[in-house]
Amino acid sequence: MNDERRWPDRRDLLGMIAALTAGGTTRESFAQTPTEDLGPPLLGARACLLTPEAVQGPYYNDPKLVRCDIRENKTGVPIMLRLQIVDQACRPIAGARVDVWHCDAVGLYSNYPGQGDDRAHPVSTIGESFLRGSQLADAAGVATFKSIYPGWYPGRTPHIHFKTFLNDANILTGQLFFPDALSEFIYREIRPYSERTAKRDTMNKDDFIAIGAGPGSFASVTEEDQRYLVTLVIGVDPAARSKASASMPPEGLGPPPSGAQPLRDPKRVAPLVPGID
Repeated sequence: MNDERRWPDRRDLLGMIAALTAGGTTRESFAQTPTEDLGPPLLGARACLLTPEAVQGPYYNDPKLVRCDIRENKTGVPIMLRLQIVDQACRPIAGARVDVWHCDAVGLYSNYPGQGDDRAHPVSTIGESFLRGSQLADAAGVATFKSIYPGWYPGRTPHIHFKTFLNDANILTGQLFFPDALSEFIYREIRPYSERTAKRDTMNKDDFIAIGAGPGSFASVTEEDQRYLVTLVIGVDPAARSKASASMPPEGLGPPPSGAQPLRDPKRVAPLVPGID
């Protein structure tokens, strides 16, 4: 993105944050300060928390693409996504496989039919693989992806899906969320997000998945030169074993569209939060 006039500067963002504090967004949630160094550095987190599982939703498939840059031909606000996988003692889990997938600037996922704002003329992306990829965590437990800020689609607040695989028996499915103030600014001011005629209908406070995931699933977002750094620490219990997969779509989103590629990884999701079945 070379048009600096379309890039939100710090003053614009602070103004948006102040204007939207009634919706629950604050400066604190926009850019959290790192925790004290008690071993491996944590990416913008205050403490190690076991990450609750979230529903997988209808749009997962495994295209077997091991890559850092998942953008392909998609335009949007650039982000660098860094996910750090740690155990309950804050120790990094090197070599964990991390999958991510999310929609593009106008709310479309790759490799699925029946999408888009105009339901009378649905869009199919069958055969495409944009905004999907896998990485193995490095020695610090960090998996890094180059992507774009996700758009929205009806019934959901903006989010990025992820899966962490420690082995065949320990798999965590989760979702990462963004500050509403930043999302609103981008969707209003920056193309192609701003070119949509449909109106966003769900904020963080209205999204039952975001509410259930809790504060630990909200990313730390830091402004960098011509991109945002988006970080999240994902706490996994290596001793956990999988339970029934959270593969059903949220209520109201319906079943996976007919014609979608079958899931290549129908494994199970680990119960990583004590007391939650």
